Amino acid sequence: MIVTTANSVIEPEIGDSEAPEKNISSEANRDANQFRDESRPRSGKQPRPNNQMRRDKRDVHGWVILDKPIGMTSTQAVAVVKRLFTAKRAGHAGTLDPLASGGLPIALGEATKTVPFVMDGRKRYRFTVAWGEERDTDDTEGRATQTSDLRPSAEDIRALLPRFTGVIEQIPPQYSAIKVQGERAYDLARDGETVDLKPRPVEIHHLSLVEQPDSSHSVFEAECGKGTYVRALARDIGRILGCFGHICALRRTLVGPFGEKDMIPLEQLQALCDRAASGEGSLADALLPVETALDDIPALAVTRADAARLHRGQAVLLRGRDAPNTSGTVYVTVAGRLLALAEIGNGELIPKRVFNLTGLTASSARSNERV
Repeated sequence: MIVTTANSVIEPEIGDSEAPEKNISSEANRDANQFRDESRPRSGKQPRPNNQMRRDKRDVHGWVILDKPIGMTSTQAVAVVKRLFTAKRAGHAGTLDPLASGGLPIALGEATKTVPFVMDGRKRYRFTVAWGEERDTDDTEGRATQTSDLRPSAEDIRALLPRFTGVIEQIPPQYSAIKVQGERAYDLARDGETVDLKPRPVEIHHLSLVEQPDSSHSVFEAECGKGTYVRALARDIGRILGCFGHICALRRTLVGPFGEKDMIPLEQLQALCDRAASGEGSLADALLPVETALDDIPALAVTRADAARLHRGQAVLLRGRDAPNTSGTVYVTVAGRLLALAEIGNGELIPKRVFNLTGLTASSARSNERV
């Protein structure tokens, strides 16, 4: 057995990973209707129109890093991508608010087993704060709750940012997905209730003032850990400066190992789908390998005999001079192909998640791009 360290690709980003999904623009609604899953059961016993062909779902495995447009919910984006690939299974790694654009990692097929590794990774955002108003949603959709004629200088802002770097205590926004006695905070807020949300620790790895285009707006870049609310950052900075503020633009540029170079706009993905349907390309070109999500954990190569045991859910003894001297989670490969997620402990390799990658997977070109 040979242990290697998986390549790590970390690039710019930060975001509201638990932000509620709000109103959808009419354009986004049209997109969702256009790619509606026609294989879903219909109400009643109405026959399917003769010109409406049922599209059989297929096994598709990999990651699509959608450059989500403003106005589309994360759930809606997953439905569109799932429809384009006619995939059996799909999910996303961290909600991106409809008012935000940028990286939304969408897992297809067996990639859904690796979603937690992406959600636990760092995120980077570029966001614009509008000064002079605090709003109940902490973004442009809410109503103003506090106003001020004060406007902060760049020097005042930069002097304050160290207080928001490192591990800090942050109170989530009223409109957040935090559960309060079994209900989401944003549902209670929409019903007019004020929820007493407790501060919780979050980690801000980097926070900087990028530019100040005018006295009423400032552009920031932040890189943070799981559970950080960028909207809360804007709210709290505005309160301390005495000028109040809310997010008016937000773009996510990094989620775990996925950066801007990995993102594909929806229009480009649709065009690729059209070319693939006419035999001029393959949707595999839009996929990143399942194991891309595992870049930050060690990789362990095993023999075919050991792979057969792991595939059956059986542990493998680690002995001999080539036995790894590490412990914890690894991802296992055989002949360069992803096999399983496993734990090393007490001289054994114990499979936790076994992958079955039969079906459409990432093209060799996309796989080699990140080597």
